[in-house]
Amino acid sequence: MQQPILNLSSWSVEDVEAHMAGLSRGQELERVRVVAQTRVYRSTEPREVRLRWARLALAANERFHDNTPWAQARMCHQEFSLRSWVIEHLGPDADPDWNPQALATDTLAALPLDPHLAGSLARGWRELPIEQIGTLRRCKNLTAHVDRLMLHLPPGLIRDQLEAWASVRENLP
Repeated sequence: MQQPILNLSSWSVEDVEAHMAGLSRGQELERVRVVAQTRVYRSTEPREVRLRWARLALAANERFHDNTPWAQARMCHQEFSLRSWVIEHLGPDADPDWNPQALATDTLAALPLDPHLAGSLARGWRELPIEQIGTLRRCKNLTAHVDRLMLHLPPGLIRDQLEAWASVRENLP
């Protein structure tokens, strides 16, 4: 007998948190992430409620993905996109999830190449083995948010590294 599909979109954050607590893996975690992330975007909710939805989305995202390179890249891309959206629209703060410097550091740590190597590989990417093309593609996905993030960073080494990625990104496959 198949379980009925629950309409999580009308549930409170407390109810969705309780529902997620009973989940260990599976597609239901992705559904929780999507519902929670959608609720973050609701401008009618107070900032603190929206941040709670964002934390729930991040937690579901982390639990949903396995440890394969593509799954980890997808997880980081979704995490970085949501965190940068929150910083841009709800404002940064000292919490590491909503701190631009922390997000920049996390972004740089997730990248498997440095921007100079990625740039030189990108020049002849069509001749590369499929695994290296995949690595370049993951770098492109993992840096999708850096242009917006740099607006919230002071001048310095971390911002310079993100600027290097921003200039290389357009040439990545």
